[in-house]
Amino acid sequence: MFGAVQFGIFAAFIVLFVPMGLAGWHLSRNKMLFFSGALFITLAVGVHLTPYFPSITDFVSSLSVTSVVSNRNSCISFLHEIVWDVRDSNKVLWGWERSTPVVACEFQKLSRVEASVLLNGSWIVVVGDSQARLVVLSLLNLVMDGEEMGSIRGDLFKRHSDYKIVIEKIGVKLEFLWAPYAYNVTELLTEFKKNRRYPDVLVMGSGLWHMLHVTNSSEYGDSLGNVRKSVVSLLSTEFGNDGPVTGSVSVQSPHLFWLGMPTLINSMLNTEDKRKKMNGVMQDAYDRELYQSKLLRQSGGPLLLLDIKSLSGRCGVMCTVDGMHYDEHVYEAAVHIMLNALLIDSQQRL
Repeated sequence: MFGAVQFGIFAAFIVLFVPMGLAGWHLSRNKMLFFSGALFITLAVGVHLTPYFPSITDFVSSLSVTSVVSNRNSCISFLHEIVWDVRDSNKVLWGWERSTPVVACEFQKLSRVEASVLLNGSWIVVVGDSQARLVVLSLLNLVMDGEEMGSIRGDLFKRHSDYKIVIEKIGVKLEFLWAPYAYNVTELLTEFKKNRRYPDVLVMGSGLWHMLHVTNSSEYGDSLGNVRKSVVSLLSTEFGNDGPVTGSVSVQSPHLFWLGMPTLINSMLNTEDKRKKMNGVMQDAYDRELYQSKLLRQSGGPLLLLDIKSLSGRCGVMCTVDGMHYDEHVYEAAVHIMLNALLIDSQQRL
């Protein structure tokens, strides 16, 4: 917050440089010293009195807030600034931290009604492994009630299978596509481009299966490079600044997300093969390949990261039973990060 300390520094700069500027106008030494002293006393008094006048303090503080809000795109970088209260496995709370820029961004946990309004009429595709399936579960939990979810969970968690649902009351078509490897993601992108039909929201992710069954970070990086090429090709040939080229079905380019891998707690992994291959060194190598692939926005790419590693790591050991799959709160937080990103990218407020 822009408070008394910062204001004092600002005042010091005025006291130092304004008299020097006046000296350039050939004022006499006595006049310049008098002016400098008067200015210093006035500003010093102002700095000390400002906290006692709420209207002044609020005005000064609002300057920094306004600078953040005036460019909401900058809020994207604060989306993962989440704090956790994990007292026990049955009582996990999370929320955005209360720093000035985060508060100014006005992130919110969307209610069922708000999420339904935001997603109304959308086609959402989530592509990946079991982590992606858990994100789908959290999204469905947000927009559907408990009775509706009772009949869904069994179908959604059929091993290594796709899942599709149309939520008629809000016109949402949601698809989960089992695609544990990055080349599966590339094939899907090629299919979208061939058919010239694109979802409104596309969440993609891979890595865990490759780490376990291939265990080659360099090869993983190459496969991510192919995903990036496919995404860039799709965006550059099908979509321009003013929307799609003639013949495309969508009215705008999809909102694109990359679902990061979770924090792996090696001692809790449930097989010896996993504990051997999915160690900290290997996960770090896979993470480096992801950032070096330039697939993510923060490294100049097209996809916004849903940082499950950060979310799960902060939630901690009490939020997982197998060191790989975390409880619903982690994926709930990821869904709300995604929804707030959609609000920012589409310049909407609820």
